[in-house]
Amino acid sequence: MRTHGWGGNPPVDDEEAVARILAATRECIDETGPATSLADVARQLGVTRQTVYRYFPSTGDLLAATAMGAVGGLLDRVAAELADYTRPDEAVVKGLVVVMSALANDDYVGLVLRGDQLSLPVVGDFTSEVGQGFAREMMGRMAVDWPSWGLGERQLADISEIILRTLQSLVLDDGKRDRADLAAFLDRWAGAAIREMSS
Repeated sequence: MRTHGWGGNPPVDDEEAVARILAATRECIDETGPATSLADVARQLGVTRQTVYRYFPSTGDLLAATAMGAVGGLLDRVAAELADYTRPDEAVVKGLVVVMSALANDDYVGLVLRGDQLSLPVVGDFTSEVGQGFAREMMGRMAVDWPSWGLGERQLADISEIILRTLQSLVLDDGKRDRADLAAFLDRWAGAAIREMSS
């Protein structure tokens, strides 16, 4: 690891370096928003761009890692809005509406899903193992007793995929529906599928 730069206080290992780069990225996003670049982050840290490139090969990778670090906070906000929903179909539909609303305003997770940062690899990763973990974490925070609705592991895997593919579709082509219209549409689409599974 290079020892110069870092404001005279180099990190002790790669793990600390990554943590400091991500913290600096959040600071840059707070200041400049979507225009944040890898060069901005390097300047914030007092290091060269090559130092940041060592850990993140592109601005897209850097922003994606920053987004992943903020997923927990996003899920906390979603869970707070879902506390009163105990039916699987209603909870998933409401959860999708809340996530879409949160993404539109989120400075970290939402940033990689809007405008210039949106790319096919990012959208394709929705159904990756990381994406599935996000969906299962979201479902786990819902106030739904899944087994009491007859939903076992196979059905939960299907619901997880429904959540991810629905989000993927909405992010790719957000029709700018208001929350009520979006909820009604999602109830006819995802809600109906979940009701069929739990009947």
